Amino acid sequence: MDVKQVDQFAKEILFEAGKRIRAAFSYDIEIETKSNANDLVTNIDRDTELFFIEQIKGFDSTHRILGEEGMGEKVDSLEGVVWIIDPIDGTMNFVKQHRHFMISIGVFEDGVGILGYIYDVMREDLFYAIAGEGAWYNDSSLRKLQPLSINEAVIGINANWVTPNNKINHDKIIDLVRTVRGTRSYGSAAMEIAFVVSGKLDAYISMRLAPWDIGGGTIIAKEVGAIATNFNGNAFDFLTTDTFLIANPSIHQLILDQYIEEK
Repeated sequence: MDVKQVDQFAKEILFEAGKRIRAAFSYDIEIETKSNANDLVTNIDRDTELFFIEQIKGFDSTHRILGEEGMGEKVDSLEGVVWIIDPIDGTMNFVKQHRHFMISIGVFEDGVGILGYIYDVMREDLFYAIAGEGAWYNDSSLRKLQPLSINEAVIGINANWVTPNNKINHDKIIDLVRTVRGTRSYGSAAMEIAFVVSGKLDAYISMRLAPWDIGGGTIIAKEVGAIATNFNGNAFDFLTTDTFLIANPSIHQLILDQYIEEK
């Protein structure tokens, strides 16, 4: 794979997809539900994924696409070049707020993350990385994350996990919330990952994410020193869903050891 050529192409179709999504607000958006009433999908999600598939296949027909909406072929291995795509991460924000949603793309070659992109469609902000060459926010380099204490940290977490639930020990999460400097919840995993890699957040915790939620972000994370694992401390399997923690390296293991206890 010619990394520079693919990087240029990826940016071109990202920006074009962003234009198409922004234009979509001028006409009716069709909303459906998927696994539950809060799991939304729109015609724009599907149209955007189809746009990416058509463009990528036109660029190189051997490249495969694993997308959230399942519009491409079935992908059961990461052999060769695989694009992992979420056309709109934060669909509820897209529908309700018309902002705070992202396009997430990770390009993998034989299972190794090579190119990662998180694009804030409404702000036209791009976070991206090339493996081994660094990470950028638009035209500015992203610095390696600086050490901090847990008391100084601002973390991303859904408020559901501070209430009694069947996924995680909420008392430990309450302790975490009381310990850190502050918490935030943005409704888009890709956005929260983008904020961790750029130092706007210091950690982000989720009970269940899919490959397309994090495919781009984990590639960027490596370039700035952020650590991304499941709750067992293992690398994420990009063919399944799993628990997820991305954090500044100075607090990642501490959060796992002291505050994360699955039921």
